[in-house]
Amino acid sequence: MEYTTRSLQILLVEDNEGDVRLIQEAFSGSKINKCFSVAKDGEDALNFLYKKGPYSSDSVRPDIILLDINLPKKNGFEVLNQIKNDPELKRIPVIMLSSSSSEDHISKSYELSANCYVTKPVDFDEYSEVVKTIEDFWFDKAKLP
Repeated sequence: MEYTTRSLQILLVEDNEGDVRLIQEAFSGSKINKCFSVAKDGEDALNFLYKKGPYSSDSVRPDIILLDINLPKKNGFEVLNQIKNDPELKRIPVIMLSSSSSEDHISKSYELSANCYVTKPVDFDEYSEVVKTIEDFWFDKAKLP
């Protein structure tokens, strides 16, 4: 029996417009029905999650968060720490998506309870492959809360 499911809500927290376009373009070929929200800095991401400032109380909570580390205002580690220490938000899977492959950044991400750490690819084909892997695991195999 077939049924219609709602769109998966993805919060992309990324300050680099080129990376935002690459990620959205890579997801555009997906078979999964999804809706992107983009936050340009850590403060904006937290405002989105707490429905403050320009975000209304009827905005949709994300099913998954793609979070960069190097962000203005509040960095990705600060945002991750706040998410994972909030009883209302901590169940949302957070994928750290960073250009850094530093062992310190990877370790710190997992210490702060990131669900996954992915190094940003350098070209579109690699982005497409990473997105396919994320989709296959997080949207097909894993069960989201």
